[in-house]
Amino acid sequence: MQHEINVLSGDDTLRYAASTFAVHSDQLALVLDTQGYPVRVVTSAHIIQAIALGQRMHEPVHTLPGPRCGVVSPEDMVSAIMDSRYDYWAVCEANNIIGFLQRSQICQDSESSEKDFFHHMETALECISRPALLVNKQNHIVACNTSLCQTIRRMKTDIVGHGIASVLGLFQYQGQKNRPGDILAELGQRCTIDGTAYVADWIPLLLEDDPRGAFVLLQNAEYSSTFCELEQARDTSRELNAIIDSSFDGIYVTDADSRTIMINDAYERITGIKGHEVVGKTMIELVEQGVFSESVSLRVLKEKRPITIVQNITRANKTIVVTGNPIFNEKGDLFRVVTNVRDVTELHQLQNKIKKMEQLQSRYEVELRQFRETGDDHTKYVIKSKKMKAVYELGLKLANVDSTILIQGESGVGKEVFAEIVHNNGRRRKKPFIKISCAAIPDNLLESELFGYDPGAFTGANREGKVGIFELAHGGTIFLDEIGEMPLGLQVKLLRVLQQKEIVRIGGNKPIQVDARIMAATNRELEEMVRSHRFRKDLFFRLNVVPVVIPPLRERKEALSHFIYLFLQKCNSRYGFSKQIAPEVVDILASYDWPGNVRELENMIERFVIMANGEVITADTLPLHLKSFSSKPPAACFEKKTLKMAMDEYERKLLHAAITKYGTSRKVAAALGINQSTVVRKAERYSLSIGK
Repeated sequence: MQHEINVLSGDDTLRYAASTFAVHSDQLALVLDTQGYPVRVVTSAHIIQAIALGQRMHEPVHTLPGPRCGVVSPEDMVSAIMDSRYDYWAVCEANNIIGFLQRSQICQDSESSEKDFFHHMETALECISRPALLVNKQNHIVACNTSLCQTIRRMKTDIVGHGIASVLGLFQYQGQKNRPGDILAELGQRCTIDGTAYVADWIPLLLEDDPRGAFVLLQNAEYSSTFCELEQARDTSRELNAIIDSSFDGIYVTDADSRTIMINDAYERITGIKGHEVVGKTMIELVEQGVFSESVSLRVLKEKRPITIVQNITRANKTIVVTGNPIFNEKGDLFRVVTNVRDVTELHQLQNKIKKMEQLQSRYEVELRQFRETGDDHTKYVIKSKKMKAVYELGLKLANVDSTILIQGESGVGKEVFAEIVHNNGRRRKKPFIKISCAAIPDNLLESELFGYDPGAFTGANREGKVGIFELAHGGTIFLDEIGEMPLGLQVKLLRVLQQKEIVRIGGNKPIQVDARIMAATNRELEEMVRSHRFRKDLFFRLNVVPVVIPPLRERKEALSHFIYLFLQKCNSRYGFSKQIAPEVVDILASYDWPGNVRELENMIERFVIMANGEVITADTLPLHLKSFSSKPPAACFEKKTLKMAMDEYERKLLHAAITKYGTSRKVAAALGINQSTVVRKAERYSLSIGK
């Protein structure tokens, strides 16, 4: 590389260029474009030619003729530069021109280097006892040793400079390549000299990674059959290599010491691991270096039987099935392990998608079943009594945390509704809310419903296994109703979930992490069950982190009328009716203790709506056990009165009672479930005074 060079801008004039060459007439000049990029080479001859053709001295340099030049970096290989189409190159580093190259100078240096190279090699040839010689890239002999001259009975002057084919009858060396950058030796080429058979081994000679010729060694061949066998073995080896490389599946071969012998092209394509990274290295070394997470070859060498494993190749982001097979020699010793590799990434991804879809399907089936069972029963809540308002406010507080809740109360008071309020107002509201009754499922099935099971866990089990409620509710909430009915054996497993946040499927041995909030409910006295050893004490304390008691309906009678009109409206909407309820019936219902609580009241209202003959539910519709709560015979109310008169009287009494209790038309309308304008109109009709 030349370090001194003239540099001209494309806008410089011929006059400026001429003045530059007046000082350095023997140098070339690089012409830069407007961005400072080298584009052309000019000499003083180009300037003289331009002036001779009539160009003026003020014209720019970029109009001059001259060869174009390339741009290279100091790290570029000379061999790569010589393959380009340019004869001149500017050497740039960090956008600065630091030198200049000419093809002619490189060729001269190369020829000089090659002569020196072969001269040194010629000296080394005399140290070899076997006949040896050197040939250049044109397969001309450039040097030989004394042993060769004695073998073929010729002088060096009759050998050097001649083609090797004319001297020894050898084929020309082809420099075969297995992969880019790898030039192979060519062994076992046969020739005959003066009736004696010889074998020639060709070894490539490289100078600065550039092939410059070959080193040839001759070996006397005493037995011709040996060469035939060698030829056949070599042909067989080539055929086997071709067959192995044509395989669509990856093939990996190791010896008895787990040292890698070869891999085929398909293995490189599938795994992204190249041959030069692993060939010659043992599997122990490769595992320690992190190339493989585990080695099937090591397991085959240890167990001496075929083994199949599934591996994840991080580099290629692929899942592969690896099968290692032992190869034994005639003595029965294991001397090779052949590993077959198949890419199953897409199949593995498809299986994962199917598994996730099955889990979603199971979850959706549970949610759909619960939706069908509950309908819109809990879309609106009646929270009118002071006790229930306190319970509701507690539920909103508990919605902000994940503490376990034990909900207690009589049957039908609304324990499930409370659990739903907590879930719907918490951070888990967009996740599953799964409800299960511990008393509704047989003991032998409850465990599989809660925790699921692996394939083949028991007779009659699904071949693909089943996902349990805890896995389906991951991230959400599980409501365990009637927890007091859970068997003692299953209580132990539930305690493990509460303590360690993990489950183990039936028939499985792998813990599965779950994140589900647990709310339990019961109408039984758990403390009494603990004392009588029917419920585990440790589980009770784990569940009773935040106890909540739902009061029975008889302790919140002020909300009873709201429940009555809510359930009446729902039944009318469900069946397409427009039935009303007489005030006397409301009074009778308010006098009843409702041992079945809200559930009993709702079912009773639905019965009234279905069984009532007219548009008004009267005391005649009531069952006998409720009629006993009436203060006067129902028939007496209607003696010598038309239906319209009786309805007006009941309406006036009801409206008067509501006005007396609530005072304002807005509150009366809200309590009776009618419009405020309707309250004002009817109050004027019955001459009732009402506040605002």
